[in-house]
Amino acid sequence: MRFDFRTSNDIDAQRVALFSPAARLNPGKGVGAPRARVRHPSVQLLDAVMRLAGEHGELISHGERPWASATFHGTRHTITLLFNGKDGAAAADEFVTVLPEHEFTIRGQLVADAVVAEVTHVTLPVERMVVEAEFLLLADG
Repeated sequence: MRFDFRTSNDIDAQRVALFSPAARLNPGKGVGAPRARVRHPSVQLLDAVMRLAGEHGELISHGERPWASATFHGTRHTITLLFNGKDGAAAADEFVTVLPEHEFTIRGQLVADAVVAEVTHVTLPVERMVVEAEFLLLADG
């Protein structure tokens, strides 16, 4: 499944609301306010990654596909983030450093793997970094 902001199913509506400018500037208020219901694991992962990326991280894309082995099942996620400017590049460096050891808390899921797959750093005309990270979520239980 490839994430597309133009779709309107419930999971995608949660994603758009969660990552809207209003939600990032006013957490807990208005659009994107936390809901009492349980959110889809994809949304929980995106929320955790965006919090880890900080205010300079911008979600470019999210892809999700099923994954299974003989003993486990879950989903594999690819998340691409954009960081603009000098401050953004510093935030991207920090994100790349802390991601592999970060402890994620996602209800009903275990983040078995979190790796940086690719980093693209452009300095002209404006400094920007694009970070692609891959995650393996296993169903817990």
